Amino acid sequence: MSVNYIPRRFTVIRDKERCINCGCCVRQCSNECHLFADDGKTVISDSNSCVACHRCVDLCPTGALRIEKYVCDYRENANWTPQYQQQICRQAETGGVLLAGMGTPKDYPVYWDKILLNASQVTNPSIDPLREPMEIRTILGRKPEKLTVEKKGKSTVDMPPQVVLETPVMFSAMSFGSISLNAQKSLAMAAKELGTLFNIGEGGLHPDLKPFTDRAIVQVASGRFGVYSDYLNNSKFVEIKIGQGAKPGIGGHLPGEKVSVEVSNARMIPEGSDAISPAPHHDIYSIEDLRQLIWAIKQATGNKKPVSVKIAAVHNAAAIVSGCARAGADIVAIDGFRGGTGAAPVRIRDNVGIPIELALSSADQRLRDEGIRSRISLVAAGSFRCSADIVKAIALGADACYCASAPLIAMGCHMCGTCNTGKCNWGIATQRPELTKRLNPDIMYKRVVNLITAWNHEIKEIMGGMGINSIDSLRGNRLMLRGIGLSEKELEILGIRHAGE
Repeated sequence: MSVNYIPRRFTVIRDKERCINCGCCVRQCSNECHLFADDGKTVISDSNSCVACHRCVDLCPTGALRIEKYVCDYRENANWTPQYQQQICRQAETGGVLLAGMGTPKDYPVYWDKILLNASQVTNPSIDPLREPMEIRTILGRKPEKLTVEKKGKSTVDMPPQVVLETPVMFSAMSFGSISLNAQKSLAMAAKELGTLFNIGEGGLHPDLKPFTDRAIVQVASGRFGVYSDYLNNSKFVEIKIGQGAKPGIGGHLPGEKVSVEVSNARMIPEGSDAISPAPHHDIYSIEDLRQLIWAIKQATGNKKPVSVKIAAVHNAAAIVSGCARAGADIVAIDGFRGGTGAAPVRIRDNVGIPIELALSSADQRLRDEGIRSRISLVAAGSFRCSADIVKAIALGADACYCASAPLIAMGCHMCGTCNTGKCNWGIATQRPELTKRLNPDIMYKRVVNLITAWNHEIKEIMGGMGINSIDSLRGNRLMLRGIGLSEKELEILGIRHAGE
């Protein structure tokens, strides 16, 4: 008998007085935590497989189940924590790289929680958003250096291609393969109703999403999966993915088990084969090479669509953003290290990159110092949890924000962090037909719409409290922010004052 060096993480508690042995939990759990006993009638649980997705708890008709964290004390050691010991045992067993989904669970500083917002009082009265107009419409793309108009007020400047959003919130890149088609469709339907955009990621365009291409952002990543002229033109704008916040400096990997017939058609790769994106674009090794690709995409789209470049938040992000702007990008998206992922090496996810707050503020300031801020729009990404985070990001310099984890949570995600296994019980991060059918786009898109609609109301309330009636007046307005519990260096990078000043 082999020794199990890794204790289970959770314990499933079943109330035998409440349990009616209906088998609902058996049918709902793709991790096979619940099963019928030898008698074929009594339901029992195997806690070793539990990932705390809560599907069984939420759907149990009698409320007979609950999940508790399994506590197994180790000898106290501040250096060799139980987590590191268990991870060593797991690698000793498999010889493989540790993989995980979602964002890092590490207890790093969340600067949004250490930034406070200003409010108007007497000399600059607040605005009531219920009775006065509040403009949260956002325009992404290059802005002209100056405007000239005729006597009748008509502009004589040829405007570069731009995108109009009815809210400063967009849905971040999640490819077909990493998430189910039903999840993608829910985001597409929500984006259409909200007047915003959804990013289809690097997984190609599924035919069922064609009705929503006027709300789609398509990606050109290092693997070039599914990229061809019609793909580029069936979009609102095109994004060149250089890096991702959860895994800066490395490529992507979609296991062959997730590459179904539909995924293979969308990505233009053989069914069942691993979809591996190289770490670099093999045609980009300099800013000049990036300029060439941006130019090529603009030629392929008839110069009618903005081109975005997505980078991971790293220590020299400000310089990279400046280079992207000078290379001809119309939009630059910066993805912070707390951003989610379908699958990433744990060591990369938890130890590489920097917070979006620091990267965003430094990039915005550098562009202003160089006098090229109007050349591009900045999109911030990397774990936005509420409307206040969005407002703070815009005040730090963002034009708009990407969200991914929040809409997934609205659709049922419980952040169990096992997206890489393809066993998502909520039908989100899976390609298994029996699981994907659990997510009904006609129901779930409404939940996403409700979430962003609520955020829009709160953004207007917060702006009104500041005495600001336009998102343009909030952008980069760091006077509206104050830090609390931050060092002088952190305040300097963020470009804000300490509370009380």
